[in-house]
Amino acid sequence: MNATNPAACPDATICPHDAVDRARYTNPMIRLAFLALAAISTPVMAQTPAPPPPKLLTWPDLTKLPKPTPDATVDYGIDPMQKVDVWLPKGARGKGRFPVVVMVHGGCWTTSIADRSLMNWIADDLRNAGIAVWNIDYRGVDRTGGGYPGTFADAATAADQLKVSAKTFNLDTRRVLAIGHSAGGHLALWLAARPKIPASSSLHTAQPLRIRQVISLGGLPDLEATATNADNGCGTEVVAKLVGAPTPQHPDVYADTSVPRLLPLGVKQDLINGREDRIIPFVMATDYIAKAKAAGDTATLHTIPATGHVELITPETPAWAEAKRLILTYFGKSQ
Repeated sequence: MNATNPAACPDATICPHDAVDRARYTNPMIRLAFLALAAISTPVMAQTPAPPPPKLLTWPDLTKLPKPTPDATVDYGIDPMQKVDVWLPKGARGKGRFPVVVMVHGGCWTTSIADRSLMNWIADDLRNAGIAVWNIDYRGVDRTGGGYPGTFADAATAADQLKVSAKTFNLDTRRVLAIGHSAGGHLALWLAARPKIPASSSLHTAQPLRIRQVISLGGLPDLEATATNADNGCGTEVVAKLVGAPTPQHPDVYADTSVPRLLPLGVKQDLINGREDRIIPFVMATDYIAKAKAAGDTATLHTIPATGHVELITPETPAWAEAKRLILTYFGKSQ
């Protein structure tokens, strides 16, 4: 046997180097003994057990908390869902106009899944921090008039109602920030994109409420991607209900509904996503950020570890703490 031939000696730890070693290597019994000795003498690396998966919040963890209530409710239409809840800071009368956040709930654009009251806990938290909240509702795809253009028109009208009611509630509309959760993340970004909607669209408005910054909490900004990604918790069929079927008047159903089609928005965008979110695939955040940056927008992804979907709108969680920090920073307020 040629000891210098790797093919002849496949195990470099026991390859023979002299005549005695060659004899040992070619003797089957001696070879087995050496193999056994090598196995015994090889230190066994301790296996570190994998850490258990983080315990994520469930919806009952949020909804079982004492539920705060808004200060007022404004109607912007005749449908029961065409309403806005107004949350006003306490004890701040006479101190100037309140900074205001437009808030948009999620629920897969479906009213039977969620309405604006799901945001009550974080709306109250902002109210206690001196920020007014304009928490809008809208007809989902499961209600008469929902879908295209109704769901979008409702969100737009609800936002624009802020300009009409600002004086009544002493709200400052000069620096409005929008925040939305899940499907509401899409609508919050879409509200900021309204100035980019083509004049030929039925959703075009000459002077929409100007949104200066947007925060998406586990959002679904790209409707085309959502429609083809079966891993998202809303499913793919709901997107078709939301944007409607193509028509001669509206042949491209994503042109005025999907946010990437309207880039650049020209406003700062912050996406906050839980790394363990089982509802919104993480790739939806990373892909959108890449598209927004490529279009020239300032877009930042804030990844929160050990966080799912519910944590994003639950006070006292790291995810909400990050969202609140961004909001207070925008308005020049301290924590």
